[in-house]
Amino acid sequence: MAELTIQEVREKLLIHAEIERRRTHNKIRTYFPEKGPLRRELYPKHMEFFRAGREYRERLLLAANRIGKTESVGCYELSLHLTGQYPEWWEGRRFDRPIRAWACGDTGATVREIIQAKLLGPPGAWGTGVIPGDSIKRVVRGAGVADTVSVVYVDHVNGGRPSRGISSQLVLKSYEQGSTSAQGTEQDVILLDEEPPLAYYTECLMRTMTNNGILMLTFTPLLGMSEVVLQLLPTGKLEDAARGTKYVVMATWDDAPHLSKEAKAEYWKSIPPFQREPRSKGIPQLGAGAIYPVSEADFLVDPFAVPDHWPAGYGMDVGWNSTAAVYGRYDRENDVLYLTHGYKSGHTEPAVHVAGIKAPGPWMPGFIDPASRGRNQNDGSQLFNDYRLLGLNLSLADNGVESGIYSVWNRLSTGRMKVFRSMTGWLAEFRLYRRDEKGKVVKENDHYMDATRYLDSRIAMMIPKPTSIPKPQRSRQLVTAWS
Repeated sequence: MAELTIQEVREKLLIHAEIERRRTHNKIRTYFPEKGPLRRELYPKHMEFFRAGREYRERLLLAANRIGKTESVGCYELSLHLTGQYPEWWEGRRFDRPIRAWACGDTGATVREIIQAKLLGPPGAWGTGVIPGDSIKRVVRGAGVADTVSVVYVDHVNGGRPSRGISSQLVLKSYEQGSTSAQGTEQDVILLDEEPPLAYYTECLMRTMTNNGILMLTFTPLLGMSEVVLQLLPTGKLEDAARGTKYVVMATWDDAPHLSKEAKAEYWKSIPPFQREPRSKGIPQLGAGAIYPVSEADFLVDPFAVPDHWPAGYGMDVGWNSTAAVYGRYDRENDVLYLTHGYKSGHTEPAVHVAGIKAPGPWMPGFIDPASRGRNQNDGSQLFNDYRLLGLNLSLADNGVESGIYSVWNRLSTGRMKVFRSMTGWLAEFRLYRRDEKGKVVKENDHYMDATRYLDSRIAMMIPKPTSIPKPQRSRQLVTAWS
């Protein structure tokens, strides 16, 4: 076999280098293949998020950690819009022209280390990220944090000749710059990676509103049912995820086939218990905003026949818009309070509530805050008397809010309060029960939560089911302001 000349060796090395360069500089084509162990049919939640962009301007991906929310969802779709290089299977929104876009994260350092690195690659190797290297026209360095980028100009397939045409413009921003940095011109696409402050989210929404732009949010909900999450998921229920121009997708570890069972088990062990729900399932119930940072898996139990000798009772919260009762049974031996069922109704007279509340057992004692929903203490006291005269066995509860919250949290977190899985209404309130940015309890949709505190405050006054129940006596009729 004839030996290669020096020139031929050089040519082969150059060809090999060019092939390798094109491979590393065209990463965008490796995502979501049609076949193989990482084929796109195995990523239905990712596909759902992309597809929703065709109809909804605002999309939120509530995602577990390590499922690719930043790179293979947010940065991938953003790169498609910047370049116009949509794959044949793409069913989402398309832009047939160069765009203006922002990609935002919480700090300058994390924007550089995460978003910038995913989109461009490491410093000195621009073009090895999701944006194809041959499409990057110009990179403008940023000030402040070392090796940061402020603006990237990207060639779009419909922008004309690369040397003369109009390029897409991508600006990298951080939340720490403040909401005023989000003011300015209209943007076609904005990616918010990690949860933004409400003011920042609002400014970004304004930037995309008048030109039918896209706002994408991708984050793990460590702040619980925060104000931003509630903007897109106001009921706290995923079944209400599609509303108007908004759409929410929740993705768990089970939606990421690239995560092995061994990897998931290792991650699970390394996560603090109070963060396991959001980090593994994307469930926005824990974090700083949640009043009870306890995983539902730690206190939910299947309903069972409760022994009659366990003391029973209910906490009651009254009001015209909603009157609620939470019933419990107390396992004295193990010091565990079980919440078994609830009652909730509104816009009706006390006599109607009394019939519903007494249905599980008229012998049960109830515990109520006399001023919980009255205009003043006298109104609350009058309601308390009215309900007693209508036949409820009521006593006053302890109405200390913070002390009551601490007591309930202590029981939930130590396994001494369990909740029947059938209490869906209670769970809906639990997921929304939160503090605002000033640390105050948000007094919305919290009737079951208040009733739970009242019940917990009077465990010692709960009684077992009597062996013989006396016939109820007819109470005198009342005419109240509720009539």
